[in-house]
Amino acid sequence: MDNKHVKLYTCGPTVYNFAHIGNFRAYIFEDLLKRFLLYKGYKVTQVMNLTDIEDKIINAIRGKNITANEYTQKYKDSFFNDLDTLGIHKAEVFPAATEHIPEMVKMIQVLLNKGIAYKTEDDSVYFKVSAYPEYGKLANLNIEEMQKGNRVENDEYEKEELRDFALWKGYKEEDGNVFWETELGKGRPGWHIECSAMSSKYLGNHFDIHCGGVDNIFPHHENELAQSQAATGEKFVNYWMHCEHLIVDGKKMSKSLNNFYSLQYILDQGYTPEAIRLTLLSTHYKQKLNFTFEKVKTSEKNIRRIKDFYSSLNNFEEHIVPVFEKLISSTHNKFDSFLSDDLNISGAIGTIFNMIKEVNSYLKKGKISKKDVSDIQEFLRKVDTILNVCKYDEVAEGLTDEEIKLIEERSFARKNKNWAESDRIRDIFLEKGIILKDGPNGTIWTKK
Repeated sequence: MDNKHVKLYTCGPTVYNFAHIGNFRAYIFEDLLKRFLLYKGYKVTQVMNLTDIEDKIINAIRGKNITANEYTQKYKDSFFNDLDTLGIHKAEVFPAATEHIPEMVKMIQVLLNKGIAYKTEDDSVYFKVSAYPEYGKLANLNIEEMQKGNRVENDEYEKEELRDFALWKGYKEEDGNVFWETELGKGRPGWHIECSAMSSKYLGNHFDIHCGGVDNIFPHHENELAQSQAATGEKFVNYWMHCEHLIVDGKKMSKSLNNFYSLQYILDQGYTPEAIRLTLLSTHYKQKLNFTFEKVKTSEKNIRRIKDFYSSLNNFEEHIVPVFEKLISSTHNKFDSFLSDDLNISGAIGTIFNMIKEVNSYLKKGKISKKDVSDIQEFLRKVDTILNVCKYDEVAEGLTDEEIKLIEERSFARKNKNWAESDRIRDIFLEKGIILKDGPNGTIWTKK
């Protein structure tokens, strides 16, 4: 970490299909990390790769009259749209693998020159695992007990296998038009070398934090770590952070179970992006997240509760009761402390609702000052730079003079038990997306 500048690498999508909510669970965890670092005053340079060349993509376009770039473009576009929809902070760099072949070739040549990689008759290049004694430490692999083999062509393989892995894949007829002519020969890169080359280019050989899902630990991150440190001779990463899997209704996501949800599918069920974001955010990243639509509904209620509380503060007359400064400071410190403890998000969110409960006990008596209102709302806006689920700019919009007058007329009607007139005015506001709520201190309003 250099002078409060954090260098962060996050594994991005393999753009052979639309991203699903399991993918976005990881991206939102990484977004929480980045937003908290920014909140703490750090500068963050984030790199998120786009894997646009890989075995799955080759298989998808085989026999089709289409290039890999043509096939992947719609998935890239969809991915960026989904990031915007979920309010995920954009990375500073989104390097695509196909645009960084020279960097990969250069790193592979270094490994060949060091004798840690070797070339085969088909012009492929493999990393020699036996030449790197540190192999297996990230994933806590027991090298002696692992099944050993010569080498594996596929990008992914089983944890029980210890094999030399492909850095460069010599051209085969089934690769079609997906190849590059390089000093290594005609072919294409393996999956693992892509992240090593791109992270080194944009963040340096040694950087602060590398994130991904637990499924990336082996073989991808283990291989990435090995080839990077073998090539540069430097420590690769200070901290590895991996989020657990997402399951759906207690079961693994599977197309055969019809629970392989894309973001668009959930939106089409009528749920808001903010509720989806909070659902994916609110379970600690090291715990499995069981996604259910009931949880999304609960998230919607929780967001509504915070926003209603925020807007209700504008409805109370001035009462000087200087009790909230200490409460806000205490809540802020607890919120900060929870997130500083390995991103304990559930604890952090809990502090907000505890504050709301305590403040509401005073609001029932109409006891709050304008400064208290301002300070509480400022605190909520600040923490939402991390949560990013409440649109306070919309909530904070005031009523027009005409609307205020209508609320006064409705209060007069209620006082005189003119319920028909009261309901008529209430319905006018409903058509505008404004909900009126009557309480002991008068009528407050919130926006849908």
